[in-house]
Amino acid sequence: MVNPFRGFSAIFYKETLHVRRDFATLFFSLIIPILQMFLLGYGIDTNIRQINTVVYNADGRQESRELLDRLKNSDTFRIYRFVNNDRDLNDAIISGKCRVGIKIPVDYSDKLLHQMSAQVLVLIDGSDSSVAGQAINVTTAIGLDESLRRVLGNTDQAFAVDMRPKLLFNPDSRSPNFLLPGLTAVLLLNVTTFLTAFSIVREKERGTLEQLFVTPVRPMGLLLGKLLPYLGIGFFELAMIVSAMRFLFRVPIHGNVVLLAFLSLPYIFVSLSLGILISSKATSQAHAMQLAFLTILPSVFFSGYIFPRETMPQFFYVLSYFVPASYFINITRGIILRGAGWGHLWIDALALFGMGTLLLIIAARRFHDKVIMA
Repeated sequence: MVNPFRGFSAIFYKETLHVRRDFATLFFSLIIPILQMFLLGYGIDTNIRQINTVVYNADGRQESRELLDRLKNSDTFRIYRFVNNDRDLNDAIISGKCRVGIKIPVDYSDKLLHQMSAQVLVLIDGSDSSVAGQAINVTTAIGLDESLRRVLGNTDQAFAVDMRPKLLFNPDSRSPNFLLPGLTAVLLLNVTTFLTAFSIVREKERGTLEQLFVTPVRPMGLLLGKLLPYLGIGFFELAMIVSAMRFLFRVPIHGNVVLLAFLSLPYIFVSLSLGILISSKATSQAHAMQLAFLTILPSVFFSGYIFPRETMPQFFYVLSYFVPASYFINITRGIILRGAGWGHLWIDALALFGMGTLLLIIAARRFHDKVIMA
């Protein structure tokens, strides 16, 4: 009778040796899950706190300062800056630097001292429904508590401190308005990075990349030649996403679409450069796919796409500045939802261009070393 398990021990021993010698397999099977759990466990906090807040305190007296102290001590608001006029107040919210704006009128203290109701305007960026809901609840609770403390049994006075929240940009709190502009960054990153990485790795597997190295083609010329066709694909994908967002999901676009296309250029450039860098390291298409997937996790969880960056621990908040999607999500939400212009978003575009240039230089240097070895 033939033993159906004949050769099992030999094959088991052979495969065990292969796994021990294959560091990439061990890394992706053992280290990556632990790394993901560490990042998600420490980096994600669904509690909304430390919301960047801009304050226009036209009163400036003790009563208004006490109200601001109540807001800061709630741990929900972080006073980011003080301004002296309505224009700067609105610009801070439109640019995305602040999610909440507090305007205390010039007669705030006078009305309280004369036992009258004093109104405080609370401007809230409604593009993020979770942040908006928390801001409304906390400001309303603080206003009610201040009223109960100051009324002192005066039943004829409904509110001593009347907090007046006003939702901006997304007053209906529609989820597509918040999620889809951020999803644009994730989709563009996935497609352009994967396509670019696979294009060069495919040359490696076919053996044609080594033939290109011995031709007069320079490394930078090779990389740009590989990059530009996928740049066109990236813009075509952007056009499809924005069209579906506007006409299928009814997301209003308050800003300039031409500006959105122009500021998308450095982000697509970053994604393509990242794909080229991955291809310089990967030895096969499967290896390139594994490396490309490593870019998805930070882009989803540390860019502000789902969870506000302000709620992250300090280490991961600093880390989010090295995630390209963080800047592009601010661009897409700024133009589409808040109607932001070039003056509000040029720093984000400059940061993306710098990242793309750095990644492309590193990739070109790696390919230059391979040309010398060839």
